[in-house]
Amino acid sequence: MAKKTEETSEITPEEQAIVEEVIEEIVEDETAVEEATEKKVTAKAGKRSAKAVKEAEEEAEKEARKAEAAEKEDAPKPKQKPRVKKYSKKQKAMREAIDFNKLYTSEEAVALVKEISQAKFDPTLEVHVRLDIDPRQADQMLRASTVLPAGTGKAVRVAVLTSDEKKAAAAKGAGAELTNSEDLLAAIGKGTFDFDVLVATPDMMPQLGRHAKALGPKGLMPSPKSGTVSADPANAVGEIKKGRLEIKNDANGIVHAAVGKLSFKDEDLLANLKAVLNCVQANRPGGVKGTYVKSISVSATMTPGIKLDTAELAKK
Repeated sequence: MAKKTEETSEITPEEQAIVEEVIEEIVEDETAVEEATEKKVTAKAGKRSAKAVKEAEEEAEKEARKAEAAEKEDAPKPKQKPRVKKYSKKQKAMREAIDFNKLYTSEEAVALVKEISQAKFDPTLEVHVRLDIDPRQADQMLRASTVLPAGTGKAVRVAVLTSDEKKAAAAKGAGAELTNSEDLLAAIGKGTFDFDVLVATPDMMPQLGRHAKALGPKGLMPSPKSGTVSADPANAVGEIKKGRLEIKNDANGIVHAAVGKLSFKDEDLLANLKAVLNCVQANRPGGVKGTYVKSISVSATMTPGIKLDTAELAKK
């Protein structure tokens, strides 16, 4: 029996070859799996490292820009060169009469402008108010109107759009040059604007909507804020003829307003100037916080600007 068992347990060469082949296949499969796993892990690690390197480079560039900006701030600022390198004799004489480091009162500024002006025509006195606002924000824009007590000194052509014949006749009596609504709408449609101010009643505004692109850029589109949309056009025309002035900021947050001709009496120019400054102060936009008025200057046509003390806003 023992001999039979020993004979049976022996492995033949053919069987040994088969076993070795199976073992080789198993080893090859395990090696392939390990290599695939290693490649996958390496690929993932490579992606992460590239991202990390990129982030590190961006952070380094950011820090470099900050350091460069800090160096520029610490460096001494170059002196600003004058816009005009050479002034004429008249310009030099006018500039020498002004102390640019002084803040003048309204009375001093008006008297000085009249003194230094050398124009051969009747120049216009202007006031420029720099506001600390962001003109891109709707709640920080200034748009209002005021009546200048002494008028503007300019002839203004007023057109009135209304469907009521009685209101049109009243506006004509108040001084409006154009009151025929049909002819006026036809002229506007053709691009003809033979007027300086357009007044409209509320019921006519829908008909003006299609002309907004033509009227808006020219500053002729009626608006309730400027008082040119009114149910009583005769009253609006009367105020415009007396010297109603629209006050609004430009794209840089500066208000420019003409307050009369230099031939006006000092009292009249001062009254008009105070009316403009009071209007600016009274119509402070709701979105403005902190400082509102940064600076005020007065000038006439062809004269340098004279800085006013912002305390002039407090005067009534």
